[in-house]
Amino acid sequence: MSERQADDNGRSGKSRQGRQFVKFSFYKLDPAFRRLPEENQRAAKLEFLSAIRSFNRRMLLRSYSLVGLRADADFMIWQVAETPERFQELATAILNTGMGPYLHAPHAYLAVTRRSIYDIGAMDGEDAAAERLVIAPGDHRYLFVYPFVKTRAWYALSMEARQAMIDEHIRIGRRYPQIRLNTTYSYGIDDQEFVVAFEGDNPADFVDLVMELRESKASLYTLRDTPTFTCRHLPLAEMLDSLGGPPIAADVALFEGDADGWIDALSLDALPPGDSAQVYIAGQQVALFNVGGTLYALGNRCSHARGPLVEGRVEGDGDACTVVCPWHYARFDLATGQVVDGVATMPVPTYEVAVRDGVIRVRARQPAVERTL
Repeated sequence: MSERQADDNGRSGKSRQGRQFVKFSFYKLDPAFRRLPEENQRAAKLEFLSAIRSFNRRMLLRSYSLVGLRADADFMIWQVAETPERFQELATAILNTGMGPYLHAPHAYLAVTRRSIYDIGAMDGEDAAAERLVIAPGDHRYLFVYPFVKTRAWYALSMEARQAMIDEHIRIGRRYPQIRLNTTYSYGIDDQEFVVAFEGDNPADFVDLVMELRESKASLYTLRDTPTFTCRHLPLAEMLDSLGGPPIAADVALFEGDADGWIDALSLDALPPGDSAQVYIAGQQVALFNVGGTLYALGNRCSHARGPLVEGRVEGDGDACTVVCPWHYARFDLATGQVVDGVATMPVPTYEVAVRDGVIRVRARQPAVERTL
């Protein structure tokens, strides 16, 4: 079975739960925008910011500046969603802003997460393969992104030969723990086979890593790994200010909630008793549950292997409710996030929940730190 045909686990017939679609959208701003009256530029920036923020509950979004780092792109929006339709909806919203007519998209890459067909757990930890299903950006200063295509000769090699070269790749990567890799797959849905995105704080570290990887045997089977983008992570308003023109960051409240930390998550009508839903809060997946009229909110990803708790089975009622992870059946208390049973050893974060004017609101609380024995 080829890499193209294999499923999440490298075997046929397994569940495809928890996979995410990923989009890297690069934009170039027409210089004519900066010749507009300042009040027009400011209004257009604020409209763009508002359009992006309106999607924060439906998908994960991170903004990056390439101004001064790359000639053909000024900024990039890293998007993670459960369906590709979200990307189209966001692109349409951007085009309908005042900046839309002045934006050109010279590069865009579509991909999806999946488990590697290679045995990476033996070298990178037991849960390494499962974690690849979930994109969870860190707080690194830079993101290094490029499309990647293997030669056809690579796929003619035996699995054993490829595994040996992947092992070498991993050994090199482990010498650079400060660089974090996100690998996504594009077979059949875009021109490249993979999109790789490395997170790090120092571009010099990434240069050293890539130089070592060039000497690996697997590098002989690289057909294409350009263009390469060095992207600096900036909050959305600061990213917009990097484009020039009147600044808006100082006048924009970057915190999305109110003064007490409460954030609107979902309409109460959209979560009737017995239902669950996933939302994005501050870049994190949060699972909401309505159990007989009692609302719960906790981190959506199981602490064992990142399984989607929102798809899990809820047991109990009232104040004694648990959710069972659909992957390996770890059981968590919905109120506290503590492990009740199963393979997990660490709790998941929980959130305070309230309802105001028919809207479910959540507020982060200090995560539990107890371990099960």
